[in-house]
Amino acid sequence: MNPAGKVAVVTGAASGLGCAVAAALLEAGARVVLFDRDAERGAAVAAAAGDAALFVSVDVTNEAQVRAGIDQALARFGALHICVNCAGVPDAAKTVADGKPFPLAIWEKVIAVNLTGTFNVLRLAAVAMTRNEPENDERGVIVNLSSGAAHDGQMGQAAYAASKAGVIGLTLPVARDLADQGIRCVAVAPGLFDTPMVAGLPKKVAQAIVDRMVLFPRRMGTPAELAQLVRSVVENPYINATCLHIDAGARMSAR
Repeated sequence: MNPAGKVAVVTGAASGLGCAVAAALLEAGARVVLFDRDAERGAAVAAAAGDAALFVSVDVTNEAQVRAGIDQALARFGALHICVNCAGVPDAAKTVADGKPFPLAIWEKVIAVNLTGTFNVLRLAAVAMTRNEPENDERGVIVNLSSGAAHDGQMGQAAYAASKAGVIGLTLPVARDLADQGIRCVAVAPGLFDTPMVAGLPKKVAQAIVDRMVLFPRRMGTPAELAQLVRSVVENPYINATCLHIDAGARMSAR
């Protein structure tokens, strides 16, 4: 699908990987609706992008807010063709620590945002996509961010790894569900990336992690590189029902 002139929803778009994806789609000529809970930052990103962008304050776990956000996208731009789910939380805890079990509230939050929130947005976005006139038999593209942790979860990442494995697990059945509507569904699993989640690490600590885990090139990925892959998925109509890894051959160690 050519992004030019199309309408995209990007979740988690106020910062990090989501912001980079939104910027790449805008550069490709798409009109982009940015979903995020950070209203101040999200509004600033949209304002800097001009009339081609719209920010909507959305909690992806809230059905009413997501419905309202998609309604605003349709009211502003008239259609929805692309959905990229980048919203996520990395909250961690060990299964047992100091004799206490993993706090269930952390588990429920991580699963709610990373897995249920992803499905909540994509299912409602897909309804809007079914109303599009097909372009080369295609009505829409859904891209969901998983993680290398889905396969190589580290200590403390039981909830995070499970949520990201779930994103991979839903890819094929969702693609099968939507195939007759001309809608693709693809997962992308980034490895170690230079985002606000790791910005607080001392440089020596960050480089030690890279040296221990990354094959080549020996550095963290940039948000622009992830965004480039997402754009390629959107543009290539033969990529469907799979998970693409972008990680420089990284394999996570236990800690």
